[in-house]
Amino acid sequence: MRWLRAFRARCTTLPAMQPEDVKRIRESLSCSIGELAAAVGVDVKSILAWESGDQFPTKRHADRLTSLEKEGPSAIKRFRSSKPPAGTDLLAEPRFWTVVRKLATNSDFFATVEKMSTEYEVKSPDPDGSR
Repeated sequence: MRWLRAFRARCTTLPAMQPEDVKRIRESLSCSIGELAAAVGVDVKSILAWESGDQFPTKRHADRLTSLEKEGPSAIKRFRSSKPPAGTDLLAEPRFWTVVRKLATNSDFFATVEKMSTEYEVKSPDPDGSR
């Protein structure tokens, strides 16, 4: 019976790092999933699995995540090119979503951006694709 109690204790023990911890660390580092994966030394699929709870980081990877969190955003090597993202690539950019959140929660900021946007022309390709 002692082995059964030990087995149950192991089965009910939660992993040291939960999915919300991985996501919180990534957000606190202000990095993309790809940037975090490179810093931890795993592929993007692993980070996605950890954040969704399908898998959990090993102790070595959890320790690396914790270490990165303590070091802060400067510990992450950035993949950003000199040219800002455009089109659908912009949707993968964390900075874009930071601005969207600010637009949604701050009416003064929204009004300022709306006013500024009247000065910019939206460039779209010609329907015949000649552009």
